Amino acid sequence: MSQPVKSGKILSPSTPWTERTVPGIDVPDEQTALKATFTEPTIECPECHALVTRTAMSFNAYVCPQCDEHLRMKARDRLNWFFDQVQTEMGQEFTAKDPLKFVDSKAYPERMSEAQKKTGETEALVVMQGQLKGVAMIATAFEFDFMGGSMGTVVGDRFVQAAERAIELQQPLICFAASGGARMQEGMLSLMQMARTSAAIQRLKEAGLPYVVVLTHPVYGGVTASLAMLGDVHIAEPKAMIGFAGKRVIEQTVREKLEEPFQRAEYLLDHGVIDQIVHRHALRDTVYRIVTKLMNLP
Repeated sequence: MSQPVKSGKILSPSTPWTERTVPGIDVPDEQTALKATFTEPTIECPECHALVTRTAMSFNAYVCPQCDEHLRMKARDRLNWFFDQVQTEMGQEFTAKDPLKFVDSKAYPERMSEAQKKTGETEALVVMQGQLKGVAMIATAFEFDFMGGSMGTVVGDRFVQAAERAIELQQPLICFAASGGARMQEGMLSLMQMARTSAAIQRLKEAGLPYVVVLTHPVYGGVTASLAMLGDVHIAEPKAMIGFAGKRVIEQTVREKLEEPFQRAEYLLDHGVIDQIVHRHALRDTVYRIVTKLMNLP
């Protein structure tokens, strides 16, 4: 009678059953088994290069558990994380047009379609109404992966609607900014949104309602020159890049080398541009305290 065979060796009847082969079952070696335990997608930290599973990173609000680096959050993820309870989403009825028939290397509608497929969003601004620790408020968040979070007419429409809704409901407005600036594919129509959003913020302030801005990485251009710098309080996440023109553009203009931490949140705090830098894990509590203080809530 033939003996069971494994790895080319004849095994004696005394061979433990755990070492015998079973037809139809492939027993992986130790290295293969180790790889199988890491089947979940991972995210690499850009700072320390640690590989962290998506589940762990999401649970930690996209802050690296190894080095504390703040990774970029998607707009929808951020608002769902920020609110204890989301009541409704606003502004979905606004859709982008192509009045200039703009074409660079691609037509504007084609770029929009690609951005929508990439992000799952219809535009670069997501607006939600919800509650944070029992306080009702409206929050907006820029989706940077949608054409660099650029501000076009739809972003302006959604922001203005959010401000008007906040006035109607007597609720504070929170803005999580992350943008490269105005959207060049919409030309002057995009630049007009700077004035529109600024006017909406002024009406909000005249109504005595708080407008709190959270500057995340990065914030530049027309968004910095309008809605991102008109808050009652300006909070920034650690190491966020904030400015109007980019660092390289400034260096080429003034012909000087600008050392770190130029345009970082820490640099702006030292020079009085922003009010405070807050770790993402403390952000919800900080915004809650600011809003309740400004609205004289218990």
